[in-house]
Amino acid sequence: MWLATLVALVVAAGGHEWARLCRISNAGALLYALAIAVAFGALFGYGGPALRFALAAAAVFWVLIVPLWLARGVKPDQRLPLMAAGFVVLVPAALALAGLPPATVLEVLVLVWIADTAAYFVGRAWGRRKLAPDISPSKTWEGVWGGIAGAVAYAIIGSIFQAGFGAWPVYAVVAVVLSAISIVGDLFESAAKRQAGVKDSGTLLPGHGGILDRVDSATAALPIAALLFL
Repeated sequence: MWLATLVALVVAAGGHEWARLCRISNAGALLYALAIAVAFGALFGYGGPALRFALAAAAVFWVLIVPLWLARGVKPDQRLPLMAAGFVVLVPAALALAGLPPATVLEVLVLVWIADTAAYFVGRAWGRRKLAPDISPSKTWEGVWGGIAGAVAYAIIGSIFQAGFGAWPVYAVVAVVLSAISIVGDLFESAAKRQAGVKDSGTLLPGHGGILDRVDSATAALPIAALLFL
């Protein structure tokens, strides 16, 4: 329960940042943050079918809706859809963070960090073809494949220690799915910031921006991991 309380505070802070990206006034942003925290608390407390529905909705959102949305463009006149999207971005990820076994949460976060780091270094060294120049000019397709390769290598090594060598194909497939989804999450948050005309989602973390700047990839990967875990 203490962890859930901490997660509620973090998700409320993220909700406030998302509201500001939607150009909501400060008072409205506080109400939006409260609504995000209440939605998380209600679903976490109820659990069961409601929790599974939230995770399934997040999977549909990240796998189907967001790629189409990014292809068409995230625009400033889409404030209401973006406000609704904030609940799907933040609440299922918070549910996964508070509900999954701690070791599983750490494994997923490390996978996302490795994918991000590998994508950065591979893209910087060999990146030529831009992934989404209108959203994030520095990202390349070479970086994407490098990030996925790093995540798969991490998953295979982990599978050997956890489940034996024979389980590595399953771990590798999950790593491909989660690392690819994490890139979608990163791009969507970048698109949300770009339509708002800001570089960072907030200033809560000096030198790192806001909460959303640190968890953009994880907001997509965590609910998918939780759904697979269930």
